[in-house]
Amino acid sequence: MLILIWLRGLLSRRAGRLAAAAAGIALAVALPAALGAFLASAKATMTARSIQRVAVDWQVEQQPGQTMSVPMPGTSRQVSFARIDGFESRQAGQTLTTGAGQVLGLPAGYAATFPGELRLLAGNAHGPMLAQQTAANLHAQPGASITVRRPGLPDTAVAVTGVVELPAADSLFQRVGAPPGAQPQAPPDNVLLLPEADWHRMFDGIARDRMRTQFHVRIDHRLPPDPAAAYTAVTGQARNLEERMAGSGLVGDNLGAALDAAREDALYSQVLFLFLGAPAVVLAALLAGLVTRAGAPRRTAEQALLRTRGASRGTLARLALAETALVGVTGVLAGLGLAAVAGRLVFGSASVSWWAALLGLLVAAVTVLLPALRASTVADARRPVGGRRRSPVWLRYGLDLWLLAGSAVIFWITSRNGYQLVLVPEGLPQLSVDYWAFAGPALLWAGTGLLAWRLTRTLPGPFVTWTARPLAGGLAGVVSAMLTRQRAPLARTATLAALAVAFALSTSVFDATYRQQAEVDAELTNGADVTVSQTTATRAELAAVPGVSRVEPLQHRFAYVGSDLQDLYGIRPTTTRLHDTYFVGGTARQILDRLARRPDALLVSQETVNDFQLRLGDQVRLRTEDGRTVPFHYAGIVTEFPTAPRDSFLVTNAAYLAHRLPTDTTYLITTDGTPPHRVAADLRAKLGPTAKITDVETSRQVVGSSLTAVDLSGLTAIELGYALALAGLATGLLLVLGFAERRRTYALARVLGATPRQLGSFVWTEVCLVALAAIVLGTVCGWALSRMLVAVLSGVFDPPPDSLAVPWTYLAAVAGLGLAALLAAGAVTVRATRSPPLTVLRDL
Repeated sequence: MLILIWLRGLLSRRAGRLAAAAAGIALAVALPAALGAFLASAKATMTARSIQRVAVDWQVEQQPGQTMSVPMPGTSRQVSFARIDGFESRQAGQTLTTGAGQVLGLPAGYAATFPGELRLLAGNAHGPMLAQQTAANLHAQPGASITVRRPGLPDTAVAVTGVVELPAADSLFQRVGAPPGAQPQAPPDNVLLLPEADWHRMFDGIARDRMRTQFHVRIDHRLPPDPAAAYTAVTGQARNLEERMAGSGLVGDNLGAALDAAREDALYSQVLFLFLGAPAVVLAALLAGLVTRAGAPRRTAEQALLRTRGASRGTLARLALAETALVGVTGVLAGLGLAAVAGRLVFGSASVSWWAALLGLLVAAVTVLLPALRASTVADARRPVGGRRRSPVWLRYGLDLWLLAGSAVIFWITSRNGYQLVLVPEGLPQLSVDYWAFAGPALLWAGTGLLAWRLTRTLPGPFVTWTARPLAGGLAGVVSAMLTRQRAPLARTATLAALAVAFALSTSVFDATYRQQAEVDAELTNGADVTVSQTTATRAELAAVPGVSRVEPLQHRFAYVGSDLQDLYGIRPTTTRLHDTYFVGGTARQILDRLARRPDALLVSQETVNDFQLRLGDQVRLRTEDGRTVPFHYAGIVTEFPTAPRDSFLVTNAAYLAHRLPTDTTYLITTDGTPPHRVAADLRAKLGPTAKITDVETSRQVVGSSLTAVDLSGLTAIELGYALALAGLATGLLLVLGFAERRRTYALARVLGATPRQLGSFVWTEVCLVALAAIVLGTVCGWALSRMLVAVLSGVFDPPPDSLAVPWTYLAAVAGLGLAALLAAGAVTVRATRSPPLTVLRDL
């Protein structure tokens, strides 16, 4: 009965304070619950995208001289390969020939079973089809006749019925069972696809070493949603099949390779979950704790009164436990409900992470129960008046400075070149995260919070007097003296407000930079908004297409550096626009100017510099595929380049390259704001099926296995909305509660003759100090955290950003909401000071 009476009294007399504490716990629950739903959704999305982007799950290749009798799992089709000497075509009086090529025999229904393996560009798929590059080499269209040069057999003619694109050519022509370093550097340029019966009619008689047989398999896609678990399941099935084949066949596990990349991205999403979620949960817990702390004096007095009336320590403990249960359960239910609503609106699912409820109850126990149990005697309720209190231990020993120094050291270690946050041991199925990297931002966050507490707690009197003078006039000294006595609650409010601003700033800057680099990543893969290659169209013809703003030609071919075949690109240094992060040893403009000053200047990758021990100015002799050599001079290092592979490539002047060697021209097209896919469709209609046209929107889906392809808009909305709410509560709510605890002081001042305007000067001076601390300290801390987060999470960004992206609109909204909360808190308190003082004292 006593517990019910106590709870009823709390609800009737302290409902506002209980609601504020429950709100803090609700915030501590809502964000991790929603983030857990995002994490599960992101992992499932990564797994689904990895499965979708794989054209053929397994390529099971029959070994020479063996016969495979083991049935294939799932859906399978037999595909035959033959290596030939080349193709020949006679078009418009010209005889065009190609080098060696591949001829595939496809069974009926292959395209329907594996729709991602080939895409029809022209004609029909009911007969012989040429790959797009082969059709361009032979100037062949549907209906043309080409000659196939069969090794050891007479040449034979084939009537082409269609032209196709092979999006997954790299995996289609892989060497099954070979290690990554032994794979072909590029798929064959010359490919002919035949119906199965035609292939057997033409190639059953060629040498056995010229042909091979594969079974293309699509397995059951009912896999675990976690990429790591799905990878383990798929690779286990592949090894089981190889064991049952007993050496008669090898499995090329394309799906396992895709899931292998996705599981690394899933770990990065887990890292993001911790980096972005943990500070918010801590802030919400601190908010709930400070709400409870603001009522500590009154709570202590009430408990002392109960003790004088005979209540035992056990009774007080039960009352405290009942209050904790009321606040904790209310906050947990509100937080889970808020997370469910946010999940339904943002992710389309109301599922939440229920473990967040346990976190909420733990926060309630720490912030509500422990303080309630701490003071339970009359002696504890006696507060000393006057005297000098010792500073906290951490303040005397400079713990904040030690934390900042430790953060700087760890950041220096984790931001060095070659540092990897997510470790991927080659050949091992397990990935690992170097969680030591979390110590840098964590120590910075804790250190700046304690430093903010130190600075606001030890504000010099003259500074407070100077701040109060415009508001208090002649009472500035009195206001300064009062605020100095109240420096502990002032420091708590200002520190939490600064940390809330820092959280909002760092989260929003990281998100804006993330979205910026997602666009850069897609543009780096595609080259520009739209990329056109394998065309005879001129730059002027492309520029005339509606929606095209700018056309930049790019020369491309292959060349050997020693025995290493690399992509060779020719650019116009004076007009090409590239990012600074693409280069080492200077800005983009400096390196390109170096390229423009010397026609035979050559930019190479860091790997090439290391492998061949190059120094600036060294001559580099490149050898073409037909045996010609061309001299260049090493002029700098390039790490990234549009459309280039990630490992080794070369960049030089387009004019010098075109003069010395025949090259293919690729055109990088910038649109005028028209959606790239629409411009790409217009270009396809104008240039025909032989031209290869890609757009940046499609490329963004192609790189779907990378974390930057995961849509963070929902997570962003939750994080930034949470930061807004936290900023408002940390500034306005804590001030209101602090002012409410000082109502007795204000009422006594009114009795002694103070006017409401004079009391208002006390209130507005405190508001100004909190606002200054939040703006100055929060901005400095947030900016430092933003730079550290982007540096430590460099593996998320590809390439790393030139500079941080700042969402000014959102930050203006945070500033506006924070200032509005401060002004509202001040206005409410000033209005409360106008109440009759005797009425206030009687209520207290």
